[in-house]
Amino acid sequence: MKMAAGQTIEIVYVDKAGKITQRRIEVKGIRDGRIRATCLTTGAPRVFLAANILAWQPVAEKRYA
Repeated sequence: MKMAAGQTIEIVYVDKAGKITQRRIEVKGIRDGRIRATCLTTGAPRVFLAANILAWQPVAEKRYA
């Protein structure tokens, strides 16, 4: 499974200080090992290093009848 722009995913990420966080993001673009995204918790734009993502999975879309 490959990550793509426009996709909403949940990641487990380790930052440069070594702190591990879990967050839900909307991917805006991927280039040169960097993932531009919007953090859906804070609404802030962020850049994540792909090498620092420990795990990720797509977020299932909610469907309404």
